[in-house]
Amino acid sequence: MKHSTAVVALVAAAVLSGCATTGAATSGPDKGASQTAKKSEPKAMPKGLDAWAQPDPYPSTYKALPGQPTAIVGATVLTATGAKIENGTVLFRDGKLEKIEAGLAAPAGYAVVDGRGKYVTPGVIDAHSHLGVYPSPGVQGMSDGNEATSPNTAQVWSEHSLWPQDPGFNAARAGGVTTLQILPGSANLFGGRSVTIRNVPSVTMQGMKFPGAPYGLKMACGENPSRVYGGRNQSPATGMGNMAGYRAAWINAADYARKWDDYRNGTEKSPPKRDLQLDTLAGVLKGEITVQNHCYRADEMAMMIDLSKEFGYKINAFHHASESYKIADRLREEDICSATWAGWWGFKMESLDGIEENAAMITKAGACAVIHSDDDILTQRLNQEAAVALGAGRRAGINIPEEEAIKWITANPAKMIGVLKETGTLEAGKRADVVVWSADPFSIYAKAEKVYVDGGLAYDRNDPNFQPKSDFQLGQEIR
Repeated sequence: MKHSTAVVALVAAAVLSGCATTGAATSGPDKGASQTAKKSEPKAMPKGLDAWAQPDPYPSTYKALPGQPTAIVGATVLTATGAKIENGTVLFRDGKLEKIEAGLAAPAGYAVVDGRGKYVTPGVIDAHSHLGVYPSPGVQGMSDGNEATSPNTAQVWSEHSLWPQDPGFNAARAGGVTTLQILPGSANLFGGRSVTIRNVPSVTMQGMKFPGAPYGLKMACGENPSRVYGGRNQSPATGMGNMAGYRAAWINAADYARKWDDYRNGTEKSPPKRDLQLDTLAGVLKGEITVQNHCYRADEMAMMIDLSKEFGYKINAFHHASESYKIADRLREEDICSATWAGWWGFKMESLDGIEENAAMITKAGACAVIHSDDDILTQRLNQEAAVALGAGRRAGINIPEEEAIKWITANPAKMIGVLKETGTLEAGKRADVVVWSADPFSIYAKAEKVYVDGGLAYDRNDPNFQPKSDFQLGQEIR
């Protein structure tokens, strides 16, 4: 939801460096013959000129924190698979969950965490965050989330703006957050690519990047793009302009993808010139990049669904989605998640019909509900925001059990960003992303006491040795 109505003063130039092809040096009598033969061989295209030859040119260097075999015993366990286990034991080692059962004794050699009176859940996943691209402190020099220079900036990647020293990551971790999707802002029709990260201390973006997680494309419908660009006497200035802009972009992307397909199957001898903007859109059309669509109103969501069918791509989630409850059955049929809040409504026209019962009504309809933050403060208490939505639903007669509601901040966001096979639930074989809560996580009094990321203790409320600070924070301390 971060946006800007001012023209961005400085646009970063994208520099594309191609590597020169090299071959073994030749010498002696056969030198000339070798060079002649070499001229007739087809030259390999530098990877930087072919998006599909190197789909992740800024690869993850993430390494799990050191851990030890651990047994959390005697806790109430919400697995996010629909189960609630009393007197439960959670076992993990080597970064993976092993067993989650009631009454299981801790094996020999395991560090034992007393879970009596406490709750255990999967790590919290914030599916809509701007940490690192709109970091703390919130100064202009660090405001890097919106490339508000054109309605279509699909060519930009949020990971290229991400500042890993943002203290907000540490604050989020203290709230149980182990994974985040970092998105560009919503000034543009196409805002660029998202990146999914592991919430661990790092001095580089690559050190946080979730290995193998798919990219997402941030799209925005509604008031933001037309407000940002309409005031500059350019399109889009209206909802009509928004839709025309999307359609024109997908037409170009489909043509671009076809040209690359023709080159790969031998129909065309020369490859098309690489276009960073169309790379991302073509990746969506090929099913390689998810679509994360900022959209508040039900009628606009319906148009975006039709748009996706017109050009053959899938929408993974509508973000903010204040009116999803109005079309929850349709969203269930289309398997589209709604990432929303409980309390944010009424701050602009398209949010006026937001209600606290939204997530509960979506869940009752059998659709996928997600509680997200879009905020550096709210990300620290997503469990409380989920509790507000749960309570509002119950007051309206929608009795969602806690073992289902916990999915709003764990399993469902994992699904919508494409990492459910690895995290989001407490199941044997998945990443050991685990939170030990001091009380029922839907209680206002609950605090995350221990937070494990891939089985490594990333945060401990009672041990300063496991309360990391970024280099930026350390630099501000008075010694």
